[in-house]
Amino acid sequence: MDMRTPLGRVRGLGSAREGTGHFWLQRLTAVANLFLISFFLVLLIALHDEPYEVVRNSFRNPFVGLLTALVVVSAAVHMRLGMQTIIEDYFHGAARVPLVILNTFFAILVAALSVFAIVQMSLGA
Repeated sequence: MDMRTPLGRVRGLGSAREGTGHFWLQRLTAVANLFLISFFLVLLIALHDEPYEVVRNSFRNPFVGLLTALVVVSAAVHMRLGMQTIIEDYFHGAARVPLVILNTFFAILVAALSVFAIVQMSLGA
């Protein structure tokens, strides 16, 4: 049963059919962040008083580098989804689209720079 008005059907207004995917991706990244950030906190606590060379050598382990990169990517995706929800709920009019675009670019920038730094540490550069 279509709940839209006849005028809404003609104009094509209504659901963008993306709400469920957005909801599940946000929940999936939240669950992933529980495990990934727990790993990252344990790593930070373990490396707390170690000198720089020990920290750098720990990132040369592919497992540590990969999991740290996954922490960054998962957190950046979750951050983008959460901010997108806030922008869509509280901003209206002409400001909404540029803010969503800036939010996406900011999340990509944060993730890319962080992964680049992790790769540099992992490869010993």
